[in-house]
Amino acid sequence: MSPYVVVAAVVLAGVLLFAAAMGARRVLAPAAPTRAKLATYESGVDPVGRDWAQTQVRYLVYAFLYVIFAVDAVYLFPWALVLRSPHLGAASLVEIAVFIGIVVVGLAHAARRGLLRWH
Repeated sequence: MSPYVVVAAVVLAGVLLFAAAMGARRVLAPAAPTRAKLATYESGVDPVGRDWAQTQVRYLVYAFLYVIFAVDAVYLFPWALVLRSPHLGAASLVEIAVFIGIVVVGLAHAARRGLLRWH
């Protein structure tokens, strides 16, 4: 069997399972829409006022910084295992130094712009 046929079969099976699940939900789920059920609900807070509100962006910056350092950690663990290899050790050391250097430059840039200060 060709690898493309296998991939196509897996994708087709996924689409069919998704369609079957959505069809079963449509048939089996109770449908009794009321005014309370159709109201917007976000994090336990009832909607009050207008439909648009301005939010603080600083929380998003902290989320981005977390993602950067989480990805950094994901790359550091496999690198620590490769470092023991005699023929890949020196090359991987240079590569991870470049990677950490780029992350440090990004962190220094964020600190210089004042993104790390909590107001």
